[in-house]
Amino acid sequence: MSLLLTLCLLLLAATGTFVLLSYIIVWYEAANRNPELVAQRFAPRGLAFAAGLMARETLSLALTVLAHPLGWMPESKPAHQAGRPILLLHGLFHNRSCWWLVKRRLARAGLGPIHVMNLNTWRSDVEPLTERVADKVDQLRMAHGVAQVDVIGHSMGGILARNFVQLRGGAAKVRHCIGLATPHDGSRLAPFALTPLARVLMPGSDFLQRLAAAPRPAGVRFTNIYSRHDNLVIPAESALLENSSCIEVSGIGHSSLLLSRRVVDQLIAILGEKDPHEQA
Repeated sequence: MSLLLTLCLLLLAATGTFVLLSYIIVWYEAANRNPELVAQRFAPRGLAFAAGLMARETLSLALTVLAHPLGWMPESKPAHQAGRPILLLHGLFHNRSCWWLVKRRLARAGLGPIHVMNLNTWRSDVEPLTERVADKVDQLRMAHGVAQVDVIGHSMGGILARNFVQLRGGAAKVRHCIGLATPHDGSRLAPFALTPLARVLMPGSDFLQRLAAAPRPAGVRFTNIYSRHDNLVIPAESALLENSSCIEVSGIGHSSLLLSRRVVDQLIAILGEKDPHEQA
């Protein structure tokens, strides 16, 4: 029991240190952009908000780390449903286990069937990962007898979804492309990432420029849910996607978005909406 407690404390210490360092960088970037923030840095209300924000993010990140081994186990097949399939794509350093709570709540809302997949984000090239997404979408369309699926991507997963839709011929196969904490314009924290794949998330990278220049298919609805207080997408405005629906939440960090009831409620509302031609 003492060993388990020690391991849990070490995990919290490691995730807490990571979260603290990431928010220090967030603060550094924000203060340089708006020097007036420096005068308010020791305000009690602001310190209390920051402490709560970092505590929630530390706990959320620790929970996703603890759940990580579950992503290596065989995936249970979702119960057969007549609805449109939903494919959930994880980001860097995660696997499909990070979606456990979102998946459960979406299923309880009667959405789906819901599918997840593992992606090897330690690769150096985004295209093989996008090819795997394309194969999975085709499998779901055939298995469920539908023309289109909905795709939700967290962080890098949202970039893969856009690449599939905009550059890899997936426009006719996706009804709704939803980015959750997705760094559409990159993140200034990307150079610190250990995986070579993070290079595509550096602001101004060749890949992001190609993606930004690619036409956005009119038949696909794009939505972004992002947090003003994201500790990994820096600056937070990088999560905005021009000419798309953007929903801002506050007081939530990058990993906390995966465990937030507010975020899942937004997803349920978005996915529950019918297209105009479906209402006719």
